[in-house]
Amino acid sequence: MDFLDDDELIAAIDIGSNSIHLAIARLDHGEIRKLASLSEKVQLAAGLDADNVLSQAAQQRGLSCLSRFAGRLSGVAPNRIRIVATNALRQAVNADEFIREAERILPKPIEIIAGREEARLIYLGVSQTIAGKGKRLVIDIGGGSTEMIIGQDFEPLITESLQMGCVAYTRRFFADGQISSKQFDKAVMAARSELANVADHYRQTGWDEVLGSSGTIKAARAILSSLGETDEQGRITRTGLEYLRRNLLKLKHVNQIEFDGLKEDRKPVLPAGLAILLAVFDVLDIDSMAYSDGALREGVMYDLLGRFRHEDVRDRSVSALMTRYSIDVQHAQRVASTAAILFNQVAHRLGFEEEDADLLRRAALLHEIGLAISHAGHHRHGAYLMEYSDVPGFSQLDQLRLSQLIGHHRRRLRADGRELLLTSGGEKLVWLALILRLAVLLNHVRAEQAHPSVELSVIKPDHWRLELLSSATDLLWRDLEDEIQQFAYWQMQLDVVDTRS
Repeated sequence: MDFLDDDELIAAIDIGSNSIHLAIARLDHGEIRKLASLSEKVQLAAGLDADNVLSQAAQQRGLSCLSRFAGRLSGVAPNRIRIVATNALRQAVNADEFIREAERILPKPIEIIAGREEARLIYLGVSQTIAGKGKRLVIDIGGGSTEMIIGQDFEPLITESLQMGCVAYTRRFFADGQISSKQFDKAVMAARSELANVADHYRQTGWDEVLGSSGTIKAARAILSSLGETDEQGRITRTGLEYLRRNLLKLKHVNQIEFDGLKEDRKPVLPAGLAILLAVFDVLDIDSMAYSDGALREGVMYDLLGRFRHEDVRDRSVSALMTRYSIDVQHAQRVASTAAILFNQVAHRLGFEEEDADLLRRAALLHEIGLAISHAGHHRHGAYLMEYSDVPGFSQLDQLRLSQLIGHHRRRLRADGRELLLTSGGEKLVWLALILRLAVLLNHVRAEQAHPSVELSVIKPDHWRLELLSSATDLLWRDLEDEIQQFAYWQMQLDVVDTRS
């Protein structure tokens, strides 16, 4: 991609467990200048039942909000929009139902991101909006999860996502709206228990300043400021939080909550949010915390801007995986080069786009990642590693698609495998898998010399022709003959022709 021009619009939607946020910005001399910021409390997490089924009522709240937000995106090109979803849709077993309906409304597909990817993007949003030196601890208490990051400058060093959030804890401890010392203490203890698993690592790493982002911390700061209980820099302090706790516990029900600076829709989740925040201060021994306006949606926009500037964190992640799992870099690059040649020969005919080329290239570079576990079945091992690892920059669907390409780059193709690819990526993902297989096969000898010159053409989408323009070994011919049969298992016809004869 080329750089974005100044004055071009860029947008992000964050589908959170408590709120859905929209941010629209303009690029101004390489910097993002926010033009609009909208937020609606939809509480998707409140619609999850004991089996993590998202209720129809919660889905409708989310879809209605997205319909309103979609109307604000008419001036933004789809390739400059990114839409991410977090904990509620990570947990919902019927998330695909909601996403299917949402994507009828939205100009761009929704990406469900993993907890650590959410944490990385939050840190990016915070670090781009607050200047500072040294290590930073960033805390973001959301509706369904709490993200904790230690980073330096613009790079996160440690990222965690814990299963505790203000909506989830409201359902668990304050479902009837009653406020009691007993239930509040239970909420604090539950949060302390979640934090205990990571606290030592964070304390050992250390930090120079603490920053908080998003609704719970913003609300706590606003209340404490109105009560004169922040420090001289306007930061949240442990003393201030204890003061707020004492005042809150004088009340019997969330309907009685009245604090200056607190929005009406934040009242029901305040006790749970405060309980989590107190636990964070206590377990990590924090004295004060500053507030940052930067959060997930800002991080999403900066990450998208990085992709336009060829500073894509996904490519850094691929390189890191190649190093970690000792991939044969030269061979991987030869396969990626061959895959690119084949891709370019059929891209127009099959309607491929740049993002398809990127997906194929990354799969080619990582296709042998499973060798780190075992040679036998390494395509299956590689698929597992790719799907279930925390890989910065990738959504869960991105990782699933890469996993499926890696898992089908060799051995027999099965009809149910084709159905899996169709479900997660349509016909294009099936075609990419077949191109990767051909690229791997053409480099089967693992020699440094170039593979036979070939030309791939499309007679029909389900009928391809591979022409060999230079000499090929007997082994390659046998492999290609077998590949004709493999293509047939996926309802594809492959003709292999030696044009020299």
